[in-house]
Amino acid sequence: MSEFNISVLASGSSGNCLYVETGKKKLLVDAGLSGKKITALLGQINRKPEDLDAILVTHEHRDHIHGVGVLARKYKLDIYANEKTWLAMEPLIGNISFEQKNIFNMGQVMTLGDLDVESFGVSHDAAEPQFYQFHKDNKSFVVLTDTGYCSDRVRGIIKNADGYLMESNHDLGMLRMGRYPWSTKQRILSDKGHLSNEDGALVATDVIGDKTKRIYLGHLSKENNLKELAHMTMTDTLIKHDVDIYKQVKVMDTDPDKACDLFAI
Repeated sequence: MSEFNISVLASGSSGNCLYVETGKKKLLVDAGLSGKKITALLGQINRKPEDLDAILVTHEHRDHIHGVGVLARKYKLDIYANEKTWLAMEPLIGNISFEQKNIFNMGQVMTLGDLDVESFGVSHDAAEPQFYQFHKDNKSFVVLTDTGYCSDRVRGIIKNADGYLMESNHDLGMLRMGRYPWSTKQRILSDKGHLSNEDGALVATDVIGDKTKRIYLGHLSKENNLKELAHMTMTDTLIKHDVDIYKQVKVMDTDPDKACDLFAI
């Protein structure tokens, strides 16, 4: 195993959590499930919550912060988020000691041990949503979910990473025909909603490069998507853009209940 590994512990509308480790740091991006569930998911990749150093929070929605407070208090973890996210999140996660609170502003690059973490803003209906790109030894991994669209600025920031967790939230046909109220459908489809399978695939074709080895399909809606549809849309789009999905870029499914195997970046 290399000195830079990731596992998508859970991804979906019911809860999101990514594990990132290097020789010096073990981090979570979001903790949108119960502490007990995240502990079990870590166990699936032979890791323990007591070895974690910190949680980086993207935004204050429940499917991203549900277990943040419990894990932080039990294992004395540092929590990183921008100021507006802290203000929105604090009433929801319970008491966190001053020493554990860290401000990670949008557009900042922060060094945590042997890992450089770059934050970037996205368009979502939260206080100040931001996601992260991890850099180590000229390798990088990008987390991009929960955004209604991907700007040219963000595409430039995240171009040619070694791996991506890319949003494939909904199938447009399933969403439009589904049982959600029209107001909810409008929110999901808006510029502050979520990337559809098609949108996520088009972003992927724009940003992947010679270094890119994997694209994980993230944040699938339980109601308005299927793994098979998301996978097919991504692979078909990549093939149409002359991307070799057999030798160059591997498309990976994620799950809300099962951790992905550790991947060496």
